[in-house]
Amino acid sequence: MIELHYWPTPNGYKIRLLLEEAGLEYRIVPVDIGKGDQFKPDFLEISPNNKMPAIVDHAPGGGGSPLSLFESGAILLYLADKTGRFLPRSMRERHQALQWLFWQVAGLGPMAGQAGHFRVYAPEKVEYGIDRYTREVSRLYGVLDCQLQGRAFVAGDDYSIVDMAIYPWIVPYEAHGQSLAGFPALSRWFETVRARPATARVYEEPSTAYSSKQPLTDEARRILFGQGGPPG
Repeated sequence: MIELHYWPTPNGYKIRLLLEEAGLEYRIVPVDIGKGDQFKPDFLEISPNNKMPAIVDHAPGGGGSPLSLFESGAILLYLADKTGRFLPRSMRERHQALQWLFWQVAGLGPMAGQAGHFRVYAPEKVEYGIDRYTREVSRLYGVLDCQLQGRAFVAGDDYSIVDMAIYPWIVPYEAHGQSLAGFPALSRWFETVRARPATARVYEEPSTAYSSKQPLTDEARRILFGQGGPPG
């Protein structure tokens, strides 16, 4: 059994996509980031960076005591290695795939997150921030569109953890000030991933993620965007 410490954000969705695709048994432990659950001592024991998602694998590969992991990219890589699925096995193809996983965690995720913040959540409109991050996300969409030309999926012919990492950050494209109309390869890929049964299962529940465009309370904003500590 895998415990998934989770809230429905793009990074949370990544892990659920893999768990559903692989058919692994898991239990969701909600981490309500708008109420400060990410600062609770029991959560910090497994995720010292006070961010979700995190997992606790009670039957880790290789045996031994339960294994806890935080950081969505690291979790995806661990689960792919554990199951032997959704990541190429040859050294060359594996590293060619991993460069796109790191592209997502270091580029698309942070830039799209900032675009969403300045466009949706910031308490005041900062035009420089909106323009800066909206333009950068558009540039990254162009990079991804080029990569997908002539390929079924981002890392090649097979669906992989790379696609699972990227897709949740494309879902809220409108909130990030984007359109898929100018990116035909990206648009085709997006519809292909959306049509997968595991994707449908993950996204069938109502979302409380920022892409829902639901306004934040002042308290939730203070907790989410405070400068370094638990609510108090």
